[in-house]
Amino acid sequence: MKLVTFNIRCDYEQDGDNNFCFRKPLILEKLRQEKPDVICFQEVLPHVAVWLKEALAEYYVIGCGRDEELGNEQMTVAYRKDSMNLIQMETYWLSETPYVPGSRYPEQSTCPRTCTEAVFEETGTKQIYRIVNTHLDHVGSLARQLAMRQIADKLERNQLFSQAPVIVAGDMNAEPDSEEISLMKDRGYTNVTEGIGVTFHDYFREGPQECIDYIFTKGLNCESLVKWTDVKNGVYLSDHYPICAVLGI
Repeated sequence: MKLVTFNIRCDYEQDGDNNFCFRKPLILEKLRQEKPDVICFQEVLPHVAVWLKEALAEYYVIGCGRDEELGNEQMTVAYRKDSMNLIQMETYWLSETPYVPGSRYPEQSTCPRTCTEAVFEETGTKQIYRIVNTHLDHVGSLARQLAMRQIADKLERNQLFSQAPVIVAGDMNAEPDSEEISLMKDRGYTNVTEGIGVTFHDYFREGPQECIDYIFTKGLNCESLVKWTDVKNGVYLSDHYPICAVLGI
């Protein structure tokens, strides 16, 4: 299965030559070339979700916004109609009340954070996978640790296909040596993106470049891993490099 984690960058028309309207053709060209089975998008605003549903004709696109009215950013999962069959899907909030829309931890920034979790059957092999797409808090390490622990705890409690291989992907807003990343390793997850280097480049503006995007797995092998560094006439896919992994039993 080919899976991509892709922070697509909030579209507020704030990036000049790298505004979303200029990046769209490059994004579509790359996805049509690579044909991933599953794409875990972060920072998808409602109008970008509409565009994804219209533009990615070979995919189903699922997810909802993070605020009380289900607007704002969403953790969108796109999956190929011809290779993946959706069995179960839910969105929950990273908080002490995960099924209260818009909720968050007291230690967190003002931004609610969510997970989109889905169980898929790969139609060719009949293999079951559980995939979690998330975007952790950008301010507090403690909030990220609480969120990561919540995700890991919930995965251990799942009863439907409890033995299925698991993938946790997304923008964790934490460097590889942080406590929140160590927590996933302590829970038995493999960081298949280890050593990949910078994933957030911010269009090479004045801010720091960071390694904050990850794919964690349990029960899977990583057959190949590629960072999409495409740039065309100064236009990038996003301010993050998408990461593409081919995963198998």
